[in-house]
Amino acid sequence: MRTMPTADPTIITPDWPAPANVRAAQTTRQGGVSRPPFESLNLGGHVGDDPGQVSANRARLQAALELPAEPVWLTQVHGVEVVPAAAGSACADASWADRPGVVCSIMTADCLPVLLCDDGGEVVAAAHAGWRGLVAGVLEATVAAMHRPPQRLLAWLGPAIGPDAFEVGDEVRRQFLVADAGAVGCFQPSPAGRWLADLYALARRRLAQAGVEAVYGGEYCTVGQPELFFSYRRDGRTGRMASLIWLES
Repeated sequence: MRTMPTADPTIITPDWPAPANVRAAQTTRQGGVSRPPFESLNLGGHVGDDPGQVSANRARLQAALELPAEPVWLTQVHGVEVVPAAAGSACADASWADRPGVVCSIMTADCLPVLLCDDGGEVVAAAHAGWRGLVAGVLEATVAAMHRPPQRLLAWLGPAIGPDAFEVGDEVRRQFLVADAGAVGCFQPSPAGRWLADLYALARRRLAQAGVEAVYGGEYCTVGQPELFFSYRRDGRTGRMASLIWLES
């Protein structure tokens, strides 16, 4: 993990061999102004935090990263809709951009954020892959929307609920296995008689099936690292982190 600790937001820089003109960043919960239970860098305006504090956090983020524009904040619905970020905010779970100055973003607090780019630095995308979107095909839809051979794409898996914390029932496991019988190894029995699901492994399988083999990241657990990450499953009422990607001129 590479972080940029300052008096401003603490940022994780994805460790992947993206082209030099591809910029990507992952926020943590550190470095903002929000008060409990949203302390401190909450970027979600839909979770009950004070709107003025959310705006201040977003301004801190934009200044710290020297963003070329305000990120395009999506209204995420756990679906598979992918939109061009240049069109502005939309009800969708992924966005893409093929020109400089447009910042794709998604917000999470346990769901899996996936950032993608092509090896030529011509197109980038950000996808919100909670289990519902993942099983429905949000990653495949995002890959298709980038209009590049999938063998030329790179993906980075950001902070999500880890395989020792993501307990699901039979119905969730069944949906994944209907879509991909080979995913059986991504589920282990839990002490409570349910299943522990490896969201990172499930995403890698779906990306591989879409033709994307260059996949990086996947080493965090939002539930088990409370000093760094918000977690809805751990805390219930909580803030949101952001995963951002954009092209530089």
